[in-house]
Amino acid sequence: MTLEHTPGGLIGRSVRRVEDPVLITGKGCYVDDVQMPGMLHLAFLRSPYPHATIRSIQVQAAQAMPGVVAVVTGDDLSQHLHIPVTPFNIPGAPLMPDVKVPPHPLLARGAVHAVGVPVAAVVAHSRALAQDAADAITVDYATLPAVVTTAQALAPGAPLAREELDSNVCYRVTKHGGDVDQAFAAADHIVRLRLASPRLVAMALEPRGVLAKPEPTGDLTVWLSTQSPHRARADLATAIGVPEHRLRVIAPDVGGGFGSKGPLYREEALACHLALRVGRPIKWVATRGEEFLSTNQGRDQIMTSELALTRDGTMLGLKVHVVANLGAYPHTVSAIPPQFMMIMAPGCYQIRHCRVEVVAVLTNTVATGPYRGAGRPEAVLTIERLVDQAARGLGLDRLAIRRKNFIRPEQFPYRTALDVEYDSGDYEKALTEALRLADYDQMLQDRDVARARGELVGVGVSTFVEPSSGVGFFESGTVRVERTGEITVLTGASAHGQGHATVFAQVVADQLRLSMEHVVVRHGDTLAVPQGVGTFASRSAVMGGGALALATQRLVEKARRIAAYLLEAAVDDIVQSEGGFAVAGVPDRHVPWRQIAATAYGRPVPDLEPGLQETVFFAPGREAWSFGAHVALVRIDRETGEPRLATLVLVDDCGVMLNPRIVAGQVHGGVAQGLGEAFYEQMRYSDEGQPLTGSLLDYAVPRASHMPPLILGETVTPNPFHPLGVKGVGEAGCNGAPAAIANAVMDALAPLGVDHIDMPYTALKLWEAIQAAPGPRKQ
Repeated sequence: MTLEHTPGGLIGRSVRRVEDPVLITGKGCYVDDVQMPGMLHLAFLRSPYPHATIRSIQVQAAQAMPGVVAVVTGDDLSQHLHIPVTPFNIPGAPLMPDVKVPPHPLLARGAVHAVGVPVAAVVAHSRALAQDAADAITVDYATLPAVVTTAQALAPGAPLAREELDSNVCYRVTKHGGDVDQAFAAADHIVRLRLASPRLVAMALEPRGVLAKPEPTGDLTVWLSTQSPHRARADLATAIGVPEHRLRVIAPDVGGGFGSKGPLYREEALACHLALRVGRPIKWVATRGEEFLSTNQGRDQIMTSELALTRDGTMLGLKVHVVANLGAYPHTVSAIPPQFMMIMAPGCYQIRHCRVEVVAVLTNTVATGPYRGAGRPEAVLTIERLVDQAARGLGLDRLAIRRKNFIRPEQFPYRTALDVEYDSGDYEKALTEALRLADYDQMLQDRDVARARGELVGVGVSTFVEPSSGVGFFESGTVRVERTGEITVLTGASAHGQGHATVFAQVVADQLRLSMEHVVVRHGDTLAVPQGVGTFASRSAVMGGGALALATQRLVEKARRIAAYLLEAAVDDIVQSEGGFAVAGVPDRHVPWRQIAATAYGRPVPDLEPGLQETVFFAPGREAWSFGAHVALVRIDRETGEPRLATLVLVDDCGVMLNPRIVAGQVHGGVAQGLGEAFYEQMRYSDEGQPLTGSLLDYAVPRASHMPPLILGETVTPNPFHPLGVKGVGEAGCNGAPAAIANAVMDALAPLGVDHIDMPYTALKLWEAIQAAPGPRKQ
């Protein structure tokens, strides 16, 4: 049941973010800002080879350097010290049989399987000294053949990326619904497409970092740049063999994560182990170069797909085959992104027969994992490019074919051919609003006029759905009224830029009929916050907000009974009023929260426990399905291939918007990263496995000057299964915009006979396509 919102209240207001003044004035506290007396520093010697055996390691020179406290190699560590890896099944995806999980030691033992794998570690009095000592270590390697791409890894007779295993396939799984073969047999037209999504670097402004401090009690306090403090603590307990209740993990200010800071990494676990071993605090903060070589990367999937249709454009069946590159040392979360195709493949459309196969492959590269979107952009790109290709092949209007096959509003909740239930939606409404904001008909006329002058101009559209992870997860929320009547909120959702301190205060203050100044939000400390899951997958408003909404509702009901006791009235006659409670129809008979709290913690109220605090572990048991429609206008310079995104219109529906200003900020951020994928970014390796774009000299990220003017709109379709009516929005820009841009680029090149190019759409790639085009290069 959706809670009633206070008319004129805080829900839906564009309140300015309360956390920003500290951050933008340089007063934030990140891991590297935390200092400890007697603190030591950790540095690593990393492998220069993608695949090699370790013949010997000479550490004597490093050990002899003044200020060096410890030098360790893999052979010095117990084999029980490892990163726990249990490939995760997303809800709705079938179980993965015969999963091959390679060992993930804290330091390489016997062999290395990717450039950048840590081979030895040094603890010293300063960061520079630790790195100098690490550089003094010498290693004798015997190189082995490496596999870099999924095609290489799957080739007959291919070398093994991990020699401990008998295959380069980590897992293979298929999901289907309906009679796919019959649907294709009955089709008048079949469109086929092969897409490759580029490997991306998360590039959080703050690199990963950890500070581990042993306590006199034998406990360990850990400051960690993480998206999931409680999950990190659980994995850390397994990794280093310390009971979870002896570990305290604190996520201070975190400078971005985008999925890459979800798992626990070996450097972080080793810092904790060595801190306990030497009995002093140890800090490690990655350099930007180490981020390129050791932090999970994103995408790197090949999607081969077929869409079967009738002559009039009715979609009958869909086949998708995904091959995903997981790298050499996958984490638990690495299995997640490819699986999203198994719940998202049909997109917004009524395709009743569908089959998806996913093959996840090990290679001698950096591990991949969730990165903003985490498999959703690949699913949206696949179906939206197929739909455009189908429209072109059938001679149909691309909007008409979408509208013909949309799931209709009255069909919700709608169960797809892949046995996934969408909660609510009005896809036609979102598309219509996007076309209105884009002035779509005029946009097409302007395109055609420009084409008549010989210019390359294209218009692209994408319509999409996206889940906000709720199934299979929970989130905790605690609302406590202090003795003075002030409110403390504890959330298991750990912020790293999303605006939790603002939005969650709005939710609680709105339900309590208080101003936000009376509410403070705390998170990111496993000692203070009940067990939580964390922040990722567009889940914070859905999961964290849902937990706090229900906790607040329970707290209000208890406070109502205390108010009835104080006002000597029946509970049913007590209503909420501004700042407290009153007797219905007699507003002068009012009791404020301060008095209610004093009573809750003071004299006993009959039949009520003392205190005024409620905790909820919210587990809705279903996904919240957001959706949207994006429109892009792209111009390409014929002479240089330089693309320019002239217009981008984004209409997103995330249900009830708790704070439209923050929603807009999330869309802007997602678009920036979506544009990076579309135009600039790609982590590349040589055929031998050496990184070719391992620094910001070579890896291009979008700058502020690259961002086009954005036209934002929204429709509001409340989530009927959520107490606040919300859905997620943090990844909408990453999910929908690249597909619209891809369709616009292909539309621009269509007059030349070019029907497909993979992202990123760099000037060189487009120039080469123009030169090689079968159609006329000049008009």
